[in-house]
Amino acid sequence: MAATTAQAMGSLPSGLEICTTAPDIFYLPELVFGGLVWILVASTHVTPPNPLGWVMFVSIFCFVMTFLWMILFLTGCHKSSSGWAAAVSQSKMVEKCWTAAAFAEVFLWFVQDFIYHGLAVLFYLSAGVDLAFITMLMKAGDFKMYQIDISAVVFAFATTLLYFIHAILSAIRWKHF
Repeated sequence: MAATTAQAMGSLPSGLEICTTAPDIFYLPELVFGGLVWILVASTHVTPPNPLGWVMFVSIFCFVMTFLWMILFLTGCHKSSSGWAAAVSQSKMVEKCWTAAAFAEVFLWFVQDFIYHGLAVLFYLSAGVDLAFITMLMKAGDFKMYQIDISAVVFAFATTLLYFIHAILSAIRWKHF
């Protein structure tokens, strides 16, 4: 595997290992920054409801999905499937001798990880641009709400960056699978 992770080839972390591997270490910062976007947008006056509704949808959707994805990895659900068990038992007997079904099932976890984080990047990028545009329109309004919206824009783009880094590292992990 690449130098970015400490796992064996073809394995995904579980338990507290997600706090030590390169792509998965971003779960907690994604949750914190995404939660801050959610809180900051929710604490402002919703002047144009449609764009801010999209920002709220993105922040809540990505927060919940990232939390669920992290829980799946923490509990090791990806390793309890029959395909994963077959792959592990066969790899102990004959190194890298995987059945097609076991290979496909493990491969799907890598693909799902990459696709979810790539989708989250697109969602947060569009939400950040919407929020920045709305914030620029609010310059003449309440200064405190303007400052909160600026904070939300900064955290939205920081969250986009975190999801982007996670997606890139997931793609590298997928490539080395």
